[in-house]
Amino acid sequence: MSIDLSSIKNFQDATVTVMGLGRHKKGSGIGAAKWLMRHGAQLVITDLKDEEELRESVEEIMKWYSEYKESMPDRDIYQPVFVLGKHEVENFTDVDLVVQNPGVARESEFVLLARENGVRVESDISLFFRYCPFPIYSVTGTRGKSTTTSLLGEMLKIKHPRTVIAGNITRSPLEDLDWLLEESEPVPIVLELSSWLLESIEGSGMGPQIGILTNAFKDHLDRYPSFEAYIHAKELIFQEQKPEQIAILNADQEIVAQMASSIPSRHVYWFSHSQLQEGKDGVYCEGDNLVRRVGGVETNFAHVHDLKLEGEHNIMNALAASIAAHLAGVPDDQIHSTLKIFAGLPGRQEILGEIEGVMYVNDTTGTSPEGVMAALKRFGKGGNIVLIGGGSSKGLSFVELGKMIGEQCKFVVVFEGTAADDFERAIGEGAITARAGSMAEAVKLARANAKLGDVILLSPGTSSFGMFKNEFDRGDQFVAEFEKIKAIVK
Repeated sequence: MSIDLSSIKNFQDATVTVMGLGRHKKGSGIGAAKWLMRHGAQLVITDLKDEEELRESVEEIMKWYSEYKESMPDRDIYQPVFVLGKHEVENFTDVDLVVQNPGVARESEFVLLARENGVRVESDISLFFRYCPFPIYSVTGTRGKSTTTSLLGEMLKIKHPRTVIAGNITRSPLEDLDWLLEESEPVPIVLELSSWLLESIEGSGMGPQIGILTNAFKDHLDRYPSFEAYIHAKELIFQEQKPEQIAILNADQEIVAQMASSIPSRHVYWFSHSQLQEGKDGVYCEGDNLVRRVGGVETNFAHVHDLKLEGEHNIMNALAASIAAHLAGVPDDQIHSTLKIFAGLPGRQEILGEIEGVMYVNDTTGTSPEGVMAALKRFGKGGNIVLIGGGSSKGLSFVELGKMIGEQCKFVVVFEGTAADDFERAIGEGAITARAGSMAEAVKLARANAKLGDVILLSPGTSSFGMFKNEFDRGDQFVAEFEKIKAIVK
């Protein structure tokens, strides 16, 4: 018998399996476990990673268990049970609820087993959508979703300092739900939603007040059977909306533009690098002007040269965030001032600095070929780049990237992993390559092959699984190597 989710009070004494703990201290798995534990659920936390791999995450959960036990003596707080290195059938069939981490495929035999046995499967995002009392603004896309989410959040923060920025951006919104439920005035919530998180709200009838799709490129084909299936998952950001809610789409991508005819929203806005078609409302570039058209009225609200963010892709991110902020009630002067100061996020074409005339750039979140190509376009000057790339395969083609590497890179360090052979094959004779089994080895090789005026660019174009905990760990290790070199050179 599944739990009655009509009230948060029903979690008290319920048996709940959290499937997939993860390694982010405020991520979906840990965030869900903390929230459920706080509300009195009897937790089984299960993950295919073993105890050693998840040691820090387990310690984090137990720290909060002790804190909740002490601070809430009037409530039964249950010590969680950990089942690591395996999944056990009874933890999916004999429980009241399964909460699935987005890293777990919904085709998992254990997820399917739970559903077959009448056990409800939720995620931290679906639970948040269910109980959050305030408007939710959501962003998805293959690229740019983290930057757009953060930029929109910063625009909203000027007006509402407690604006919540969460989701796929390494923070579960359940971390904020309890204090939000105590607020009497609306607090804006901006959520970055991956395709996997969107799948968890399919069929729920709970869509965001504003949904933004930044773009759609081939990605995650290790998880999805086809590009069409991946696109369907992205489209879910609109499919659960009500007609009065707002959809914001990329007018420059035909595959995204085609979605407009099949979404429920009657309020569709567009963003484009060039002039919008007559009759379409949204934002676009006209020379150096950023122009907004709403109800046929056009307003110049900022300039391209105002943007602190660099790169053509970031102009699109800025446009998407700006129209969403306007529709959420943020005045133009606040939108303008945020565009002038927002410099982007760590690990996204992040310039770390120069050592001995060589620039180091951390683009660890460039996990698709298109992401790497955007970085090469920004920093390349026809052969000045030493690229560090490769890793775990996502079933993507590197053919176009290989051509661009041949034009912009003098040397490529390829991480050992399931994508390494395909990566090198695509590069061919375009650049000299060498393999590396660690970040320290990769940076050492890169530095040995760089000279004054060159750029050492970490932009993998692949997943991080295997050698690193996640893409952020990969970026952190690169930054650590940069700092070591800087200290030695000084």
